Amino acid sequence: MTSSEEKAFRPNRRIVLAGLAATLLAPNIARATDTKVLETKAADAKVADPKTVDPKTPVTKTTDAPADPPLLAGDYAKERRKFRTDLLSKGPAPDKYEPLVAPLGADQIFYRSGLGGELELVAWVSRYERTPKPRPAVLFLHGGNAIGQGHWMQAKAYIDAGYVLMIPSMRGENGQKGNFSGFYDEVADVLAASDRLRHLPGVDPHRLFLAGHSVGGTLAMLTAMSTKRFRAVAPISGNPDAFAFFHRYPEDIRFNTKNPREFQMRSPLCYAHSFKCPVKVMHGTEESHFDGRAALLAKRAVAGGVKIEVATVQGNHTSALPAEIEQSIQFFKSVAA
Repeated sequence: MTSSEEKAFRPNRRIVLAGLAATLLAPNIARATDTKVLETKAADAKVADPKTVDPKTPVTKTTDAPADPPLLAGDYAKERRKFRTDLLSKGPAPDKYEPLVAPLGADQIFYRSGLGGELELVAWVSRYERTPKPRPAVLFLHGGNAIGQGHWMQAKAYIDAGYVLMIPSMRGENGQKGNFSGFYDEVADVLAASDRLRHLPGVDPHRLFLAGHSVGGTLAMLTAMSTKRFRAVAPISGNPDAFAFFHRYPEDIRFNTKNPREFQMRSPLCYAHSFKCPVKVMHGTEESHFDGRAALLAKRAVAGGVKIEVATVQGNHTSALPAEIEQSIQFFKSVAA
């Protein structure tokens, strides 16, 4: 990078020592920061025939997660423009967090999100040299509701594969401003972060990819339904069913549960036809609770003309991740080298 570009990245002078610590402690940090392991009660592997219903159709109460969230008519991106979440409780993200210190090999930059760009949020970006040919980039969405250096270590394989890597934090995380909403306003943050990434010097905006793990996997699905900006998306161990997720984690609910639209707009299953790029959905072999939901997501997406793959990788929520990231890299290369 040129000196002017380096200034634009605003690097943190403390990253060397912090990065060394992260390297030694990465396995523990990853487990600590990704506290929301997306589990649901064992789902029936049987895939029911999807039925298109009106968004106002009543759904089962929060205490009883429905077996199959409805498949809704309409495009998710257009529905987002009409919908505003009703937060009854406003405040920070629920997870404990580390100080925002960039890991070794990353620069800490900022991006604007929220109404009028009122939120200035942190993102970590890999250091790279500009090449004559612009470089492809991956926006990786971390697990849990706080960003940690262990997440950077998890995603480092993208850098080794030649991608510029960005991991953004979201509103309300790690002591930052903004109200946690749980899978909704955070999508706007991801879109804003992707806009920052695609305009970085030397990044090819036509080879922008999206991946995410756990909570980040769900956000990756919803984001890929909201824009045509990405060439491909790889959600890993993300729950496409917000009804089931919040049934298991009611402490994460901030919105008005009396309105079924709040759940529907957080559920990729309800808008599976709205993916705007090829999709590869993955989860571990020990996460069998995802089998039925992943199959139903794929069935609905295929019916809507979406190119989608579903894969299971040997391991659990954490141990399968390295191989899943490697599969995502091969998937991205097959879409656009």
